[in-house]
Amino acid sequence: MLIGLFMVLMRLLDVYCWVLLLSCIFINLCMFGILDSRNQIVWKVGVFFSRVTEPVLGPVRRMLPNLGGVDFSPMVVLLGIQYVLQPLLLEVFRTLLLR
Repeated sequence: MLIGLFMVLMRLLDVYCWVLLLSCIFINLCMFGILDSRNQIVWKVGVFFSRVTEPVLGPVRRMLPNLGGVDFSPMVVLLGIQYVLQPLLLEVFRTLLLR
């Protein structure tokens, strides 16, 4: 039971990392004019990415200094997931298994 829960949490974090990366690629493709945001499907995909990533990226953006047009919040969130959250979950899992 506990192993299954741990695996699901780790897999969800992996999926969220991929969603963040795809969102960054999608935004850049729209900004460079490769994707037309007036297209209904492209617009819906953009809204989906925005709704999924903005609750996490918004607070991080407010904490980071304004660097002009460069947004480092996805990188900060990805690094936080990879180097803080996943190792923390692993330690909690190990602690619970040793009890």
